[in-house]
Amino acid sequence: MTTTINGVTATNQVKLKPGDTIGILGGGQLGRMLAMAAARLGLRCQVFSPDPDSPAFDVVLNAACAEYADVEALELFANDVDVITYEFENVPAAAAMVLAARRPLLPNRKILETTQDRLAEKDFLKRLGIRTADYADVSSAASLRAAISRIGLPAVIKTRRFGYDGKGQAMIREGDNPDRIWADLGTKSAILEAFVPFEREISVIAARAASGEVECFDVTENEHRDHILKISRAPAAIPAALAAQACDVAAKIATALDYVGVLAVEMFVLVDRSGPKILINEIAPRVHNSGHWTLDGASISQFEQHIRAIAGWPLGKPVRHGPVTMTNLIGDEILEYEQWLTVPGATVHLYGKGPPRPGRKMGHVTQVETGKAKTG
Repeated sequence: MTTTINGVTATNQVKLKPGDTIGILGGGQLGRMLAMAAARLGLRCQVFSPDPDSPAFDVVLNAACAEYADVEALELFANDVDVITYEFENVPAAAAMVLAARRPLLPNRKILETTQDRLAEKDFLKRLGIRTADYADVSSAASLRAAISRIGLPAVIKTRRFGYDGKGQAMIREGDNPDRIWADLGTKSAILEAFVPFEREISVIAARAASGEVECFDVTENEHRDHILKISRAPAAIPAALAAQACDVAAKIATALDYVGVLAVEMFVLVDRSGPKILINEIAPRVHNSGHWTLDGASISQFEQHIRAIAGWPLGKPVRHGPVTMTNLIGDEILEYEQWLTVPGATVHLYGKGPPRPGRKMGHVTQVETGKAKTG
């Protein structure tokens, strides 16, 4: 299947066979779980990461520990694999270009140009007619003040690139000093978003094959603490019609991007006199923390679904085993892992990271209430 994205022609036709090798950029827990899913399907993985302590290194036979700017290392890595994917969205553009010239890179590197830039992403959604919070481009303290005058307060300012788990952003309220906030943010390019008085946060994990087939997992409801995802529950406590709409929006986004693999679409649920509505918050072009419940709570995990998509294999039809709760173990909470091992019905996943640090995701636990299976 040959497609054109932003004027660039890309070939998404990949057909792996058992024994072939997938290259994974990034060695964190997402890369680790992707490699484990691939191994169950008889596929090998090789991980590329600059961090010698990458937890994904523990589960693969071959790994490349080098900087993303090391062109020779990237070329050697590409020569050893049949297709390349990534576990994080901030893949350097130059590295993606080097790799894509040698092996299929899925999802396509041009997608990163949209999803790595919050302004480009919001503009993309706007062109699709998909609702987001009101937003404005900000490049100086003066433009921040102008944006505040138009959008109003409270509002959230975010760097256009990078930043996750609450990093690279700040809330602005009445009485705050915009000049000081701009200086503290330490960037030359940002986006101001109107604060959304949401009822709940949800996400949709969607998989799209090169053929255009899309499968969505049940809509997940997410609870954050200190800007970090703490608990995910599936299914979300929202009307069925709204859940269907959320899945339709995720499928529309994946199709518009000509996406191959798994992506997550983070959304807000708002309630007004006319009923509940959804606004899109962000797109994550990768497997996602809010989809970890699928490892134990569904007939196929988001990780296996991603591997199938980039391998050119048929997608699975997700069947949820029952109501599922996923709890992240953050920082020192990992030291209590033995308590979770004694909880009936709980499945513990430890990521093999080093010493716990505040705010660092060290593992997660899934709990499934059986006997209430549902197709998602």
